[in-house]
Amino acid sequence: MKHFLFGVFSLLTLLAYSQVYPDSTLRDDKYLEDQFYIGLTYNFLVGMPEKVNQRNLSYGLQAGIIKDIPINRSRTMAFGVGLGYGVYSYYSNLRAKETPIGFEYTVITDIDSLKRSKIETHMLEMPFEFRWRNSNATDYKFWRIYAGVKLGYVIGGRSKYISNKTDKERASFYNGDIRRFQYGLTFNFGYNTFNLHAYYALNHLFEDGTSVEGLDIAMKPLRIGLIFYIL
Repeated sequence: MKHFLFGVFSLLTLLAYSQVYPDSTLRDDKYLEDQFYIGLTYNFLVGMPEKVNQRNLSYGLQAGIIKDIPINRSRTMAFGVGLGYGVYSYYSNLRAKETPIGFEYTVITDIDSLKRSKIETHMLEMPFEFRWRNSNATDYKFWRIYAGVKLGYVIGGRSKYISNKTDKERASFYNGDIRRFQYGLTFNFGYNTFNLHAYYALNHLFEDGTSVEGLDIAMKPLRIGLIFYIL
């Protein structure tokens, strides 16, 4: 165990050294960029039904690994293929109820009675990117523009509700109306550490035919935030 811990510590030290000192001889013309990522987002719902409004802080967290595949000799252009995990929450005044025959939806107009109502998705994600950057083998600070698509599969989609009334009514359940397979466009732009991230879904958050008060719940997620790349 001591030898293993020493090996892990040595590897981390080596990686840190190669990141901090861009002129290190440990890097050569076969370098790869941005192989790990972590991101934070604020989540919007586009196309909400009438009277449905977002509330609270709808947040998202994503992380994963991307295989960097350079396609030119200078390695300023590349493809990226990755695998990651994301958890996304959407707070609104839309309430889902679980019934013996399925799920029902209502719009809460008495805001004082609502403490929290949210949709939460846990997703396996696969990003595909076309990457441009003005990096080289010895400079770790550079501009980047990465654009592409992201496929997602919901492994856990839940609706949660907490009332603000005296009885503090609570409900939390798996919601089968949340679309399992989701996909959208991605765009990442920035310099060095801080990079802007945007994702716009090309299909709806809920399955077709899901409705509230006779209106289709045809909402699409739009996520905007920051993404950080490592190595």
